[in-house]
Amino acid sequence: MKRGDIFRVYRGSKTDPKEHRVFVVVSRQELLDNAFTTVVCAPVYSNYREEITTQVEVGVEEGLKHDSAIFCDDLTSIFKNRLSDYIGSLSIPKMEALNTALRIALAVE
Repeated sequence: MKRGDIFRVYRGSKTDPKEHRVFVVVSRQELLDNAFTTVVCAPVYSNYREEITTQVEVGVEEGLKHDSAIFCDDLTSIFKNRLSDYIGSLSIPKMEALNTALRIALAVE
């Protein structure tokens, strides 16, 4: 598992009407490489607005079925063992865009 990997997770939450959701791993690699059981992820939604600076557009190039966006304002913690349905990974330019969007979402200089 690497930072920027994209996974389909069955039933994102108990209150979620969808059977599965797609998430991007955003935790630092040091956390992913140790025995910690959860990681921070950002959800991917197909309904998005291009002008929102905390959303990163992704699509077929990243393994998705259609154009979508990573929502950096909606971070969540997911158990590592739930991240088993690998879809794809972000390219270097998309990782840079993700890093920028996370800085904006978290108000980090």
